[in-house]
Amino acid sequence: MPTTSATTPAAKAMSPGAAMDARAAAVAETVAAIRGIERELGMTPAALDRIKERLIALASRSELFPAESFPVPAGMPGKAYRLAEDRDHRFALYAAAGAPGREAPPHNHTTWAVIAGVYGEEHNVFYRRTDDRSVPGQGSLEKTSELTIVRGNACTLMPDDFHTIETRGNGLHLHMYGMSLEHLPQRITFARESGGQYWTYPPTAGIAAPLVTPQAVREMLGDCGEMAFLDVREEGVFSTAGHPFHACSLPLSRLELGIRDLVPRLLTCIVLYDGEDGLVDRAATRLQMMGYRNIAVMAGGARSWEAAGYQLFTGVNVPSKAFGEIVEHRCHTPHIAAGELKRRLDSGETILIVDSRPIGEFRNMSIPGAFDCPGAELVYRVPDRLASPDTLVVVNCAGRTRSIIGAQSLRNAGLANPVLALENGTMGWELAGLELARGREESLPPPSPAGLAQARALAAKVAERHGVGHIDDAMLARFAGEAECRTLYLLDVRSPEEYAQGHLAGARSAPGGQLVQATDAYINTRNARIVLTDDDGVRAAMTGSWLRQMGWPEVYVLDGGLAGRPLVAGVAATPVPELETAAVPGISAAELKDRIDRGTVAVVDLARSLAYEAGHIPGAWFAVRARLADALNNVPKAPMLVLTSPDGVLARLAAAELGETGHGEVRVLDGGTDSWRAAGFSLTGGREAMADTPDDCWRRPYDPYAAPGARERYLQWETGLVGQLEREGDVGFRIPG
Repeated sequence: MPTTSATTPAAKAMSPGAAMDARAAAVAETVAAIRGIERELGMTPAALDRIKERLIALASRSELFPAESFPVPAGMPGKAYRLAEDRDHRFALYAAAGAPGREAPPHNHTTWAVIAGVYGEEHNVFYRRTDDRSVPGQGSLEKTSELTIVRGNACTLMPDDFHTIETRGNGLHLHMYGMSLEHLPQRITFARESGGQYWTYPPTAGIAAPLVTPQAVREMLGDCGEMAFLDVREEGVFSTAGHPFHACSLPLSRLELGIRDLVPRLLTCIVLYDGEDGLVDRAATRLQMMGYRNIAVMAGGARSWEAAGYQLFTGVNVPSKAFGEIVEHRCHTPHIAAGELKRRLDSGETILIVDSRPIGEFRNMSIPGAFDCPGAELVYRVPDRLASPDTLVVVNCAGRTRSIIGAQSLRNAGLANPVLALENGTMGWELAGLELARGREESLPPPSPAGLAQARALAAKVAERHGVGHIDDAMLARFAGEAECRTLYLLDVRSPEEYAQGHLAGARSAPGGQLVQATDAYINTRNARIVLTDDDGVRAAMTGSWLRQMGWPEVYVLDGGLAGRPLVAGVAATPVPELETAAVPGISAAELKDRIDRGTVAVVDLARSLAYEAGHIPGAWFAVRARLADALNNVPKAPMLVLTSPDGVLARLAAAELGETGHGEVRVLDGGTDSWRAAGFSLTGGREAMADTPDDCWRRPYDPYAAPGARERYLQWETGLVGQLEREGDVGFRIPG
């Protein structure tokens, strides 16, 4: 057998992000080759010899397996880290870290296995079973050979081969199996090397994803590689407990519903973290089963980030909110207080007030006399509305960010009129003791042909100034063809209503004002390519100018708008393939109503708490999916448990992963709560039955359950972001003064 040093090899230096990307690519290539070998030769010794060669080659690339990513936890003999596993749990590859003296008695695997050394020594002794297997629980073994596995060699095992393991010194070895360690059936372990009594080996527990330190994550955030930094806690926890500046909220509860849009490329470098509450390994496993192959966990969670001396930020959409504050600070965006605006309106001054929020928010509350004009629409619609260059334009939102960005958009475009941001938006108006209007629908109309020409000229200059690129269909096709190695976001920045009437295939709706206001709600992969589309050449250009200033390196506008291109109508939901295996019996709304009337059912609603409070099935209990097993302890037992969610998707996913509940049979409401409403049955609002804490959502300052003083605290938080950013350091914003 080959002989090599048993010590940790000196590896060439690689940045943490580069190491993750290279490891993921090498693992994917190796597993694909192994899959092909088994398909060609079957499960034979000859096949295992070829698989061994591939695994030795991978293990020899020690720079891909830094020791800090595969530690042995204190007090434990070893730890297995998952590197690959198919959705059907086949072709599972692990990095097995062992401490000195780690031992495993004689055991088999019931599938083929290959073990190769990365560093350190793993001594294996091999046995064959010699009894006739006529006595249950008893058997005999005969030693056949032994091998110390180090870097440069490997061993192979057929399904019924037995071996022992002893780690000599600290070691790391790659273990490749035909089936996941968590799904191997009827493995057995003997107490002694000669055989005798044996017992069934339980599925291996505690398999984790490779680790990265907070310092490594910080370095990764600063380089030019693609990366998704995801917080898998509930959004409310993410908001109140604090998170790193560039982290995005993607709760474990809703992982399958959001990840494919937010992180579309399967080999994207993904770093996950939680609050050390057991969520992160569940999330890593789920992502592996969904096909993601480049996953690591930040060791120690959010608290380790703070312990490393870095800032934790409260709130949501922090990069966008902080960006707005820095824009005001750097560009000296002028503002007007609510009381002064009211005085000037009362004096009869001609003022155009434009609300930069979507129409739904405008409808809920607005400044009297204002017109709705979402942020990306301002340069598109406002210039054509102004008969005089003396007319004052005031831009508002609910708080600060969209007011600032909206006002500065018009200023950046060179609008001749005076433009001011309403200080603190509708919150500032209310805090000044002024009345807000409710239920209004007034919006600025689209521009005239002359107004559109003017808007295009203004937007083009802004886009050029900030380095927004322009591409044609051929370049877009090239980007799409490279999407497996370079993330592409194709975003339609028009209104949702326009998007539904017709959009490019593959484009997602991301209204420009909201995209700038809540960038992390639409794109989670840093340094990705972004292509923006519209039908006028204004909204995409203005949106792109802000994304460039936020630090996104590749932002493009598709030339020519949508004219002459094939369009797709409607709004299609992103497919959730996991539903194919979520085989849980359903129940109709009518059947559920009958059972509720007879008192023979418990209903649990997995909607967001905001949706639950707005309207739920009478008597339904609120619960959070990630904590459902514990929440069910608070739900009175019934002959039937029915899970629901707005459209039933989340409920079906949750039901499929439930174990014993203590209830009778488990069903899912067909079509979810939407079907209950469609059937004409009533809903109940409020917090009627809470089986869990409603910490799954960020709460707006004017939420009915918000504590007194929420508006004031929110505005103080926004303005305080500038000081916190000074302590954080460079976050990538590139805002010219």
